[in-house]
Amino acid sequence: MSTLTPAAAPSLPTPKSKGLVGGRWSRFALRRTGRLLVSLWVLITLSFLMIHLVPGDPVRAALGMTAPPELVVAKRHALGLDDPLLTQYLHYLVNLLRGDLGESISTQLPVSETIAQRLPATASLAVLAFVVAILVSVPLGVVVAVATRRSRRRRTELTFAGASVVLGSIPDFLVGVALVCVFAVNLPWFPVAGRAGASSYVLPALALAIGPAAVLARIVRVEMLSVLETDYIRTARAKRLPALRIHLRHALPNAVTATLTLAGMMLASMIAGTVLVENVFAWPGLGSTIVQSIVTKDYPVVQGTVLVYGVGVLVINTLVDVALAVLDPRSTIGDL
Repeated sequence: MSTLTPAAAPSLPTPKSKGLVGGRWSRFALRRTGRLLVSLWVLITLSFLMIHLVPGDPVRAALGMTAPPELVVAKRHALGLDDPLLTQYLHYLVNLLRGDLGESISTQLPVSETIAQRLPATASLAVLAFVVAILVSVPLGVVVAVATRRSRRRRTELTFAGASVVLGSIPDFLVGVALVCVFAVNLPWFPVAGRAGASSYVLPALALAIGPAAVLARIVRVEMLSVLETDYIRTARAKRLPALRIHLRHALPNAVTATLTLAGMMLASMIAGTVLVENVFAWPGLGSTIVQSIVTKDYPVVQGTVLVYGVGVLVINTLVDVALAVLDPRSTIGDL
């Protein structure tokens, strides 16, 4: 934090922190852990019910419509699909507690093995898109905030606002289709589909990053404009410090704190967004696997991949809550 802050705004004495094991922090940790467990149970239950309530026979889908009826009956009995739905649900919960995600009806492979093969492709794509979004949005938001401060360069401000709203509102898969048409078909600079080499990451990562980058750039600009009008920034200008030092050393750290918290939430949405983007680019990740499994009604694979997606989103949101509580305890701890 800048050394200019105490001189500009004397603060009231604050109570001493009780530490991470203190009373309010303990209640906060218990509350977040309880919320995480309940959310996880709801996710498991809903994913189980939704896939089982969809019309269709997974055994017929796996064996083919011409399979002998006795083979279909035997297969359904072996998989436990002729048991009552509640019995199947309880068996699924027990197996989950044992760490067993089941076996694919179509490929006969363990679901955990399928997930282990596909997860690196999805994780690397989501992380790359997140890094691109941060690297683009933070500098862009800062530059536009400095350039348009106090309603200067009105045309630039309107252009930035309009472009960020449009780009932030277009669905990821439509952005992906447009990128394929321009940069893979008309201009054959990048592969149309698949995961083969660094160049294959460019278009899928851009499809995932463009929308969040536009939204984050707007937030960075707003936060930066607010910080630039604070007293300690005026004091820094009065001391005739270089503009670059004021913006990067004194204003930027305070402006991006809230932005990074929101960016963590956007990482969760990026992971969910890979489901559609992976299918646009035939990306061999969890997103394409879950769509193929829904088509063939491969219950264990659908449930396992949905669980992985859900756990990833829930864990990221929990970490964001913890980071926000550490950065600004009054926003989360103070209300307990």
